[in-house]
Amino acid sequence: MAALELRHLRYLLAVAEHGSFTRAAEELRVSQPTLSQQVKQLERSMGVQLLDRTGRSVRLTDAGAAYVPHARRALRDLAAAERAVLDVADLSRGGLRLAMTPTFTAYLLGPLAAELHALHPGITLDVKEMAQGQLESALLADEVDLGIAFRGAHLPGVAATDLFTETLGLVVGSGHPHAGRTEPLPVRELAACPLALLSGDFATRGHIDTYLAEHAVEPPIAVQANSISALTEIVRRTGLATVLPDALTRDDDRLRPVPLEPALPTRTVALLRRESTYESAASRALSSLARRWADPAA
Repeated sequence: MAALELRHLRYLLAVAEHGSFTRAAEELRVSQPTLSQQVKQLERSMGVQLLDRTGRSVRLTDAGAAYVPHARRALRDLAAAERAVLDVADLSRGGLRLAMTPTFTAYLLGPLAAELHALHPGITLDVKEMAQGQLESALLADEVDLGIAFRGAHLPGVAATDLFTETLGLVVGSGHPHAGRTEPLPVRELAACPLALLSGDFATRGHIDTYLAEHAVEPPIAVQANSISALTEIVRRTGLATVLPDALTRDDDRLRPVPLEPALPTRTVALLRRESTYESAASRALSSLARRWADPAA
């Protein structure tokens, strides 16, 4: 496909996305007459009108609506091909686009990024934090290469490989009365334990609320926050406790895990990728590091 034809596709997709030649031209940093001329050239080469310009906004015709998904797929496949050519098996250079749900940016991203940079400093890591549904859509749209999220009912076209089992429990600061406890804490005792918890827009909070409801326990909620780092900072500096993954305490002497009895249900953490897509050397390297972090003895 010639470069001019690729430009045609990009221009058409921009107009279709914005519903406006003006906004599309601004995004593409070309003049509006140039953009309009290029799209008309594409329509002439196709022998069909792809855009309806008669209304206030520009809309796809039926032919345009049929054409656009194929155009998007062609550009995604070309981008994947370019990444494959640039990929170097010895990992001396390359790039990796990684998405994570918020839980994992709090405790897994740091170790993985540090290890990847130490072993392969020529690899550029682009990290995005997003909700699981958004993450899977980004994988399918080829906006990210890998995702780390929870095992579940995934979107068609998303492949999952189990990494490790995540255990949640009570997490307290080093000065908390339960900090040195070795025996599991009966869940009923949480009724007298002020907590700092994630806000309701986190899947983890729903997991915690279900557990507490099943055991008919209503602890006092002193703080709610939409940030795991904010919660851990609060717990370090106050007498409040939280319920978060035990892994958060692995490399932090100021946080201590306290197991609960009965334990919260575990969740399986999975590495997600798009089915039948090219897997770069950088992707394989990060996958290996994630599995090694989960099981250092492996």
